[in-house]
Amino acid sequence: MSEEIIFKAKIVYLILSKESEQALESLGEYYHVETPKLRVGMPKAHGKAAGCYVSSRQTIFLSNRDNLYNPHLILHEFYHHLRTDNGKHRGTEKLANKFAEDFIQAYKAVTSSA
Repeated sequence: MSEEIIFKAKIVYLILSKESEQALESLGEYYHVETPKLRVGMPKAHGKAAGCYVSSRQTIFLSNRDNLYNPHLILHEFYHHLRTDNGKHRGTEKLANKFAEDFIQAYKAVTSSA
């Protein structure tokens, strides 16, 4: 199994193990970007969304505490952090979902072979 698949599986494992901040630190190191902050409670402008990334604050906001351990949501919002350049978002929702799914599929591949 490739190192990349093992890395992705480890990130999902950390999130599921309630170590989301450590997962974000590892992602920041891996992609050579600053680690985003993680906060529970949505900014007013984002209302009922489950999560969002605010580039001006370099922060991932989540609507509730349970979402801190949701790999798809954490990875989706990290993708937005990764694809933000000078305050402008360069990615799409579709690509953010694909980014998150790649990590989840790697986790499933590793855990099914164990």
